[in-house]
Amino acid sequence: MNIPNFKDILQKLSVFRNNLSLLVPVIIVLVSVLLFIPTQLMSSKLKKDVEQKSINKGGRRIASLEKSAVSRQQYEMEAERQKAHSADANEIAKLAIQSTQRELLSYDIFPAPDVNGFSGLIFQEFGQNYRSGIDKLILNVNGRDCPTDAEIERGLENSSSRSRSRGREASMMSSPRGSRMSLYGGGSMMFGNIQRMILDEMCKDRAKFISVYVNPADISGYEYWADYKYDVKQEDAIEDCWYHQLAYWVIEDIFQTIATMNSEHDNVLTAPAKRFMGVTFTMGLKRPRSGGGGVFRGGRGRAVKRTSEDADRPAYVRTGAPGLSESCTGRYCDEDKGIDVTHFNFSMIVGTKSVLPFMKQLCSVKEHQFRGYPDPNQPVQTFQPVQTFKHNQITILESKMGSINPNDMAHRYYRYGDESVVSLDLICEYIFDIEGYEKMIPKPVLNTLDGKDEDQ
Repeated sequence: MNIPNFKDILQKLSVFRNNLSLLVPVIIVLVSVLLFIPTQLMSSKLKKDVEQKSINKGGRRIASLEKSAVSRQQYEMEAERQKAHSADANEIAKLAIQSTQRELLSYDIFPAPDVNGFSGLIFQEFGQNYRSGIDKLILNVNGRDCPTDAEIERGLENSSSRSRSRGREASMMSSPRGSRMSLYGGGSMMFGNIQRMILDEMCKDRAKFISVYVNPADISGYEYWADYKYDVKQEDAIEDCWYHQLAYWVIEDIFQTIATMNSEHDNVLTAPAKRFMGVTFTMGLKRPRSGGGGVFRGGRGRAVKRTSEDADRPAYVRTGAPGLSESCTGRYCDEDKGIDVTHFNFSMIVGTKSVLPFMKQLCSVKEHQFRGYPDPNQPVQTFQPVQTFKHNQITILESKMGSINPNDMAHRYYRYGDESVVSLDLICEYIFDIEGYEKMIPKPVLNTLDGKDEDQ
């Protein structure tokens, strides 16, 4: 191996002594050559890393983004979606208003009677409309009460007249006092059994003839308007009519629920809703009862102060104090929220298996007809074409079930069929959309809602 002769190399490099201008370029070239090799190695590795870690991943991400990329028409689709949301909100608000746009029992009273043609008879006419409306509701559900004592006695007398050959039995059955004694344990065992068989057949015949037991005297306001006299201030009479108008809307929904529940059944013996026990808005007032009916007990709270001691009518619930139950919904009359609230209590005898379906049906959507409110400033009332609206205004706040004793005096003339039954007692709230009926609210009621009349 030949060893380089450094002396020769130095001699050759001595040429740069005489040409210093060539030294710098030569140094630059040498440095460049020395850097070129590692640079090439590093760039090769860097290129490989970029391809593996950046380009490949980025490419996959770009390919993924291409699949989920927003189209050029996305803004148009979003605009349509927002438009649909807006339409839904407007439709909900519209339905809320329509829910409280209901037919009135009288268009001569609300929001105020005509001063020029005013007569106290309009309040009596309102009462007649209220009672006739209740009668129609009962008729629509094929409702009637059980036989009265008088009907039972006449039936026993007719039976005795057809059994004169029995001598002593005919004599006893022809006497109302003897009949009543036999009904409750008097007379011979043989006679008592026959009489009970006759009584039972009479009661069963009534149950087969109707779809639900109803006595109008159990309905709030029915007896109140029977002999109404206009002997109060006009403002009090207007207010009384308004609150009974609210009551009528509530009662309509109750009977619509009964009609729906019993629509596929022929009579009480098979129907799920068997007996309407009563409805109250105060849970503290005693109301008249028929001779053959039971006693409706709704009293789990105090009576609400009224203008008339005899009126069992709704009250607007502005705080928790006048309510029939603590509100689990937390809803009270609130102008900012646009709602008015009232409570009511009613009781039914229903089949054991029908308790939950009945409660669900009570709180379900219902339909009503509406012709619009006439303009009170126009001399002649004009209405719009009839429209069908929907409403869903009832919420159950409290429920209570109890067993019944068929031999109890409250049920002695009632026959509920072979199915086991229970008494269902409900406290509910009823919601009114203010915008739906505010134009018809009379001024005395507005004063109450505004807190200007705290005595109501």
